[in-house]
Amino acid sequence: MKNNDNSKSEKTTTYQVWDRPSRLFHWMNVLLVLSLVFVGLIMMFRKDLGIDALEAKIKLKELHVIIGYLFAANLLVRIIWGFMGNRYARFSHNIPNIRAIKQYKSALKEGHNPQYVGHNPLGKLAVVTIMLTLTLIMATGLFRAGTDIYYPPFGSAISQYIAADGVDATSIKPYDEMGVDKNKLAQIKPVKSIAGTVHLYSVYFLMMLIGLHVAAVIQAERRHQPGIISAMFSGKKSIKGTIEDES
Repeated sequence: MKNNDNSKSEKTTTYQVWDRPSRLFHWMNVLLVLSLVFVGLIMMFRKDLGIDALEAKIKLKELHVIIGYLFAANLLVRIIWGFMGNRYARFSHNIPNIRAIKQYKSALKEGHNPQYVGHNPLGKLAVVTIMLTLTLIMATGLFRAGTDIYYPPFGSAISQYIAADGVDATSIKPYDEMGVDKNKLAQIKPVKSIAGTVHLYSVYFLMMLIGLHVAAVIQAERRHQPGIISAMFSGKKSIKGTIEDES
C-alpha cells in the first residue's frame, strides 16, 4: 500500500477496465431510471397536475410499463454479462468483503490512497446493493404491470384468474370490474398492495443509493483516485503506483 506522496514519482500505467457492454448498461440504466422516476412522479401527482381522466391514468401506466420493459431488458442483459464479461464486469470480482472494506477504510484514515483497477471494496458493496435493488424494482414493477393493466409477463395469468365464470379474460379492462370475480379480485388486492409498496420504497431507497454513490464517486475522484469518472466513458483507468487488485 503506497502513500500518495510517494506515488508521485512512480510510473503511470493505463488499464482497460470497463468493457463496452458494462458502460452501455451503466448509461442506459441512468437514462431509463430517470425516465421511470419522471413518469412515476407524474403518476403520483397527476391530480395536482390536473390529470383526472381514467384514460390518461391508463396511458401514463402504459408509458411507465413500456419504459420499464426497456429497463428490465437492460438489467437482464447486465445480469447475464455479469457471468460473461471481462474480469471487472463479472459478479465474482465484485463480491463485497467485510475485511477488505475495513482495511480500505483504515488505509484512507492513515492517509494512504490504495489504487484499484476495478471497484474498491466500498464500490463493490455499492454495486451489489444497487443491483439487488434494481432487481427488486424490476420484479415488483412487472407484477404491478400485470395486476394494474394486465400487461405481460403476469397480466394474462392475472386476468384469467380474476375473470368471472364464462367471461373471456381478454375482455377485462384496467380499472373496470365488469366481468371480474370480485372475490378473486379481493384476494389479489393485498398482494398487489404489498408489491406496490415494496416497489415504491425500493425506488426511494435506490434514489438514496444513487445520491450516496454520486457523492462517493466525486469524493474519490477528487481525493483518492482521479480518473474513475472518465473511465466510465473511455473504459480506461490511468493509475500511478501499485494497484491492490491484480490486472
